[in-house]
Amino acid sequence: MALLSMAALAVPAARADPVPAIAMHGAPALPSGFQAFPYVDADAPKGGSVAYAMLGTFDSVNPFIVNGAPSPSTTPLVVETLMARSADEPFTFYPLIATTIDTPPDRSWAEFSLDPRARFSDGEPITAEDLKFTVELLTAKGRPGARANYGQITKIEIKDPHRIRFIFKDAANRELPLLLAGMPVLPKHAIDPGTFDQTTLKPMIGSGPYMFDGIDPGRSISFRKDPNWWGKDLPSNRGFFNFDRIRYEYYRDPFTMFEAFKTHQYDVRAEGEASRWAQDYNFPPARDGRVLRQEIGNGLPKPMNAFVFNTRRPLLRDPRVREALAMLFDFQWVNPNLYLGLYRRPCGYFDGSMLSSCGRPADDREKALLAPFPDAVRPDVMAGQWRPPASDGTGRDRFVARKALALLNEAGWHIAGGLMRKDGRPLRFEIMVPDKATERLALIYADSAQQLGIGVSVRLVDDAQYQQRKQVYNFDLMQVVWQNSLSPGSEQSFRWGSSNVDQPGSFNFAGADSPAIDAMISALLAARGQEDFVAAVRALDRVLISGSYVIPLFYAPKMWIARWNDTTRPDKPAMAVGAYGDTLASDPILAHARAPVTP
Repeated sequence: MALLSMAALAVPAARADPVPAIAMHGAPALPSGFQAFPYVDADAPKGGSVAYAMLGTFDSVNPFIVNGAPSPSTTPLVVETLMARSADEPFTFYPLIATTIDTPPDRSWAEFSLDPRARFSDGEPITAEDLKFTVELLTAKGRPGARANYGQITKIEIKDPHRIRFIFKDAANRELPLLLAGMPVLPKHAIDPGTFDQTTLKPMIGSGPYMFDGIDPGRSISFRKDPNWWGKDLPSNRGFFNFDRIRYEYYRDPFTMFEAFKTHQYDVRAEGEASRWAQDYNFPPARDGRVLRQEIGNGLPKPMNAFVFNTRRPLLRDPRVREALAMLFDFQWVNPNLYLGLYRRPCGYFDGSMLSSCGRPADDREKALLAPFPDAVRPDVMAGQWRPPASDGTGRDRFVARKALALLNEAGWHIAGGLMRKDGRPLRFEIMVPDKATERLALIYADSAQQLGIGVSVRLVDDAQYQQRKQVYNFDLMQVVWQNSLSPGSEQSFRWGSSNVDQPGSFNFAGADSPAIDAMISALLAARGQEDFVAAVRALDRVLISGSYVIPLFYAPKMWIARWNDTTRPDKPAMAVGAYGDTLASDPILAHARAPVTP
């Protein structure tokens, strides 16, 4: 009996009690019964309106499918997620539609209990049937990331109208319960599964704080507060969604968009252009205090902003060629001459955080993970010594050019007749760009490449064509900005996994197809402790750096935010507010409403 008792203690419990919050690693930071997230102004005034600006166009209000260019903020303004993610923790969810989550130690299943008060905007209650419908619909017709995640569910059990259990094929991905916590909840009674994967401008129904108000295709879209919003008093919503109306105005080019801000046609601007931030905010409202500027830091890894190589193209498959081409981007000249020296250059994919491999030699955990792939990581990357090549800043650094030439020669490319050739074929490719600012940058790079006889053409395309070509990987190089969190997970497979190489609509723009990448992603998903998780992420960082999949460009060290002074924000920013302000309407950057508009 003593032996049996000891054996029983050694076996993990089959399940845990339902809890109101879940963290990827460790325990949630906030106690049960918290009153509001710590980074919001819980007493922010309500009412009024706010306007934002978007560059480009839209032709759909459904962001959950591959087709179309969707409008912003359908989630979380109209469609809520099952639970609420804290922006002040790496990866933690708190009650929203679901009041509790129950999952065993091995996370082989997850069970959610729904708030019986939860309602869609048309008054229909949210039930377990809606969750089952959402998972099945997005598995069949959603974006590739959703299909991959929800495709790992082997069984769905509805316990009662407000309780549902999802059983997983295996427990290798410990992130799955949290991915389900963050899924959108769609109304079964209001969606036609047969047409769900088609673009639409028909307003969607959700359970969120807003409803669609006005939709002017390609020009503007607006939302109005649902007066009967069921969740207005929940702690996870307190201090958010303070405006009665939210509007997005669309502009075709950055110059027009900036001129519109100067005349108060929209209220808040996340500035992405360094020279404009430094020189162009000298118009009268900015001088007299009606327009305020702020530089806001956050605790996230810095974004990887880069020209990505499409390795599906035969010319770009050799990593030596990609490494040589990356050397020809002269950041030391570009930064002071184009951007007044305000930018920094990314080293890896998790810069500025504990997850970065840059400057850190691989530890024993990383070495063990990488041991089956001895050629996947360069020695200097393994030692933490690699940095992007640095020139002398003249724009004509011959030392860097010679290093690039040596790599190309090693790969079989040689200059003949003034052109870089291999087997008589010239080295030529195209950079696809969506706007004039990116075009200027690409043309400067093309000029540098021309020094080695490399032909680079730059093609400026309209937004619709850009989105379509991006979806099907019809490009050689294009600019991509990968935002990373402190808890990278399944999205890394969507960005770099071999299963997404030929999947239209994925974010594996590089066409990365590497067993080492797949293994490191699997390791970070399976990690039970923080040390194993950090080791796996750093190992992934090293493999990606060694693969030379991108030409690293630059990032702004802080968010640059300009706003008219009838809006304000809490003093304490959330740790995980998007680096480019891409979620301003939903994050607490603006927790105060502007003066109410006249009805």
